[in-house]
Amino acid sequence: MAILVTGGAGYIGSHTVIELLNEGHEVVIVDDYSNSKPEVLNRIKELSGKDFVFHEVDITDKDALKEVFKQHDLEAVIHFAGYKAVGESVAKPLMYYRNNLNGTIALMELMNEFDVKNMVFSSSATVYGMNNEAPFTEDMPLSTTNPYGTTKLFIEQFIQDQVAADPSWSAALLRYFNPIGAHESGRIGEDPNDIPNNLMPYITQVAVGKLEKLSVYGDDYDTPDGTGVRDYIHVVDLAKGHIKALESVLETRGVEAYNLGTGVGYSVLDVVKAFEAANNVEIPYQIVDRRPGDIGSGYADATKAHKVLDWAAELGIEDMCRDSWNWQNSNPNGYA
Repeated sequence: MAILVTGGAGYIGSHTVIELLNEGHEVVIVDDYSNSKPEVLNRIKELSGKDFVFHEVDITDKDALKEVFKQHDLEAVIHFAGYKAVGESVAKPLMYYRNNLNGTIALMELMNEFDVKNMVFSSSATVYGMNNEAPFTEDMPLSTTNPYGTTKLFIEQFIQDQVAADPSWSAALLRYFNPIGAHESGRIGEDPNDIPNNLMPYITQVAVGKLEKLSVYGDDYDTPDGTGVRDYIHVVDLAKGHIKALESVLETRGVEAYNLGTGVGYSVLDVVKAFEAANNVEIPYQIVDRRPGDIGSGYADATKAHKVLDWAAELGIEDMCRDSWNWQNSNPNGYA
C-alpha cells in the first residue's frame, strides 16, 4: 500500500518524500507545480535511489484527483498542498480560501469514498494567533491573524469534525514553526517561484547576489533586538517528524495535534548573524515596516511530540544556515 503525498514536489514535501522512501514506503505524489518545479522529482530519485509515482494534479480538481485514488491502493495521506504566503493571503484572501479549503474538502471526501482514513496534516504555528505567550503548547486557545492561518485552523477543524463523525479515522495535525535548511547534499532545497516570503531563502538570495539586500520587517517588537523572534527548525528534522506522525496515525485512532519545533527562539538578526558566521558571507539588510498579521515572538513547546511520537529536533541553527547556503550556492537559480 502507498502513501499519497499532496504537494510532494514542494519544499517540505520533497524532503518528506525522501524520508518516506528511505523508510521503504511506496509513495504517490500529486502536485500542480504552483510553488514547485519538475526537476525536484529527478533529484528525489537521485538522492533516494528509489522510484515513486507522480501525478500532475490540482487537488481542487476533484475528478482528476479521483483518478489518482482509483489507480492506487492507498493507506494514508500526508497533506501539504496549499498556498502558504502570509502577506499574499492578506492581499488575496478569497484565493486562499478557495484553494486551501476547497482542495482539502475534495481530498477528504475522496478519502472517505475510497476508505483511506489515515491523515497527517501540514498545519502551522500561526493557529496560536497573537494572544498566547510563547512557548506555545498544543492545548492553548487558537485564533488567527491572517487568511493563511485561518485556512490552517479551518482545516484542523474539518479533520477534528470528521474524526468525531467517523471514529475509524486517524489523524495528526502537525503545527510547524519555521522550517529552514536543506538536504545536506545541496541537491534539494527551498526554491520559491517569486520573491521569497520566508526569511532564509531571502537571505540566501541576497548572499548569492540575486537580491540586493534583505528586508527586515519591523524592529520595534518587544524582543531583545526589536526584530521578530521565531522557532527555526531544520527541514530534515521536520520531515522526520512526519514519519513519526505517520507511524502513530497508522497504529491509533482519533486525532492529535503536535508542535514541531526546537523550542528555541531566534530573532531575524540572530539568524542573519548566524548565517554570516557559518558561511563567511555578509548579508546587507534594511529595516522596513512590519508585515500585516505578523506576531512579535513565537516558539514551540515540543514536549508532546517528544513524549508521544519519540521525535525531537536534532539539528541546530548552524546546520540550518550551512545547509541553506550549500543549497543556494550550488543552485544559484534554484531548480531552473
